[in-house]
Amino acid sequence: MASPTQPPVPTASPVDRIQRAYAARAQSDYVFSFWTALGWTLLTCGIYGFYVTYQIVRRSRDHNRRRLELLDAATAAAWDRAQANGRADELRPRFESMGVHLGVLREMTTNFRDPLVWTVLRLLGTIVDIILFILLDGDLVKHDTAERAAEQELAGIYGALGADVAPPTGTAKQAHNYVARVIVTIVTVGIYFLWWTYNIMDDGNRHFEENWVWEDSLRHALGG
Repeated sequence: MASPTQPPVPTASPVDRIQRAYAARAQSDYVFSFWTALGWTLLTCGIYGFYVTYQIVRRSRDHNRRRLELLDAATAAAWDRAQANGRADELRPRFESMGVHLGVLREMTTNFRDPLVWTVLRLLGTIVDIILFILLDGDLVKHDTAERAAEQELAGIYGALGADVAPPTGTAKQAHNYVARVIVTIVTVGIYFLWWTYNIMDDGNRHFEENWVWEDSLRHALGG
């Protein structure tokens, strides 16, 4: 006897996906207070530092995933508009360029950035923190470069379709001088590492704030 036909699973529209990714930033984009984190780390004799490591890795991973979903959905929404306006063929090269930028962000989701594993590895000592900070800074540079290019491309696409989406704000993230930072950390017997930790926290905080400005512009342009 044939099994009954299953009803189709409803899929979210691009605009709905944008709204959900927009709302999810409260969970993904964790904003650090360095002095609060340092205070709790001292009060707990270093135990809170493991929570800090977990959140630093988790927010990097989850933010990239959220931004990939938002930019992918914004691209899909723009494509729907382009087709409805009969301009899909004209704008196709720009959409193909978007595919390249999104591909970089998508590839980054396969990086080994499990927050729990890195938190446990921290038990091995400061060398793990140094390796992690180098990886996370490199991730942010790569992520920021790709998403800025994507935001700029989408601003142009939406502008051509009559929607006012702002270009990315701020300046592109530059990589830290890793060799110099390692040397100074050793020379200062780890004291400089506190400044490095502050940089890692603050770089992420400022990156999120710049992203939020662009996301607000996109949401406004789509009537959200």
